[in-house]
Amino acid sequence: MKKTAIHLSALILGLLVLNACATLPEGAVAVRPFDKSRYLGKWYEIARLDFKYERNLNNTTAEYSLKDDGTIKVDNKGYNTVKEKWEQAIGKAKFVEDEQTAMLKVSFFGPFYSGYNVIAIDERYTYALVAGESLKYLWILSREPEIPEDVKQEYLKIAEKIGYQTQDLLWITHDKTSELTTPRGKN
Repeated sequence: MKKTAIHLSALILGLLVLNACATLPEGAVAVRPFDKSRYLGKWYEIARLDFKYERNLNNTTAEYSLKDDGTIKVDNKGYNTVKEKWEQAIGKAKFVEDEQTAMLKVSFFGPFYSGYNVIAIDERYTYALVAGESLKYLWILSREPEIPEDVKQEYLKIAEKIGYQTQDLLWITHDKTSELTTPRGKN
């Protein structure tokens, strides 16, 4: 009986930890209504707060496509300026609530998920501001390698109001073409 209770407690704790990874920073609100089909496709990373999985990467892009099981395939690519080679990470994204709320969780490593929340997007789905689960993660994305100054300033104001340190953003250059293609059967 004690062994079963311990296993159940461990399972509940594990589920709480996994679900805790898919949160919004305080003050951030996920876009609603959100149109998943319009968000799919290729996005250029314009700016980000640096973190270990993207360290030394430039020319970074993310491509989102729908998988047969309803989840979203995430195909991230970037050029490692230290190793002087392209890197790729393929993961999956799922909605945390309903598909009308741009609050997702993304995994590149098995059962471990992290928050991915679209907190601002223009009406044409051309520019997006994405918050991670905490103030350590922030991205500005665009369908093109550059973003207009007025959109940039609007997104910086939104991020600063939430509490992001926007002076720490890395501004990404897009001066190379990826030689990577997704291997057949990988998704």
